[in-house]
Amino acid sequence: MATPLIIGVGAIAAAIAGRSLLRRGAQGAAEQWVKGGFKARMDRKEAIAIMGLKDGPSMRARLKDAHRHIMIANHPDRGGSPYIASKINEAKDILDKELRR
Repeated sequence: MATPLIIGVGAIAAAIAGRSLLRRGAQGAAEQWVKGGFKARMDRKEAIAIMGLKDGPSMRARLKDAHRHIMIANHPDRGGSPYIASKINEAKDILDKELRR
């Protein structure tokens, strides 16, 4: 008689713990995205955020690879938005011009 009760309480505890972990994981994923829309005129800070890079000496080496990965995921030929693709290309152009100086 006690075994079904113990199994039931264990199942409820596991469900509550699982729900807690899922909620915590969903909040962590939402924090990686930048809140708000695009600025009217893109600046360096926004371009770095769009490309998902960190400012530093290794940014030059990672720019091409970051652009490629983001464009594969957001290309209009694969169902992505043309507007988002244009913003990604604009961010690459801004950072590329800056790094050439």
